[in-house]
Amino acid sequence: MKTTANLFRLRPWLAALLSGALLAGCGGEPQSQSQRLPVALERGDECHLCGMLIDTLPGPKGELYTKDSDRVKKFCSTRDLFSFLLDPEYLHQVKEVYVHDMGKSPWESPADDSFIDARSAWFVLGSTRNGAMGHTLASFGTEAAAHSFVERFGGQVYRFEDIRHDML
Repeated sequence: MKTTANLFRLRPWLAALLSGALLAGCGGEPQSQSQRLPVALERGDECHLCGMLIDTLPGPKGELYTKDSDRVKKFCSTRDLFSFLLDPEYLHQVKEVYVHDMGKSPWESPADDSFIDARSAWFVLGSTRNGAMGHTLASFGTEAAAHSFVERFGGQVYRFEDIRHDML
C-alpha cells in the first residue's frame, strides 16, 4: 500500500517532466535535417539519366539527393547531372548536389574523395576535354583552378547558378 501511495505522489512530477520533454521537441525552431554526403562510385553503378555504367568513364561526375528521398542519384557526367537538375519537374526538388573537383582529381578517373558541393563550384563549359557523354562541364573548387583549366583546354567559366538548360 505504501509503495502505491508513493507512485501516486510521483505521477504529477513524472507527468510534468515528460510533458516538458515532449513540448521542447515540438515547439520553437524546426529541427534541421542533416546534410547527406556524397557516396563512393561503385563498380556497376549506372547513370540515373542515361543508364550508362559510370566507373569506366572519364571526366567529372555528379551525385544528388532530392528532398523526398535519402537515395543518392548518380550521374556519369556533369552534363547529365545538369540535364536532370534543370528539368522543370526536378528544379525545386533537389537538396544536395555534388561534383568532382577536377583541380584535385585526375580527368581519366576522378577520385571519390574529391566530391565538392556543386553550388559553390566553378564550371568550365566549351573546353576541348570530353567527359562520359562528349562535351561536359568541368567542375572546380576554386575560380583559379577553373581559369587555369581554361588556359590549357579553352572554354568559359561559369558559376552554378549561371548554368542554363540551353547551354548543355
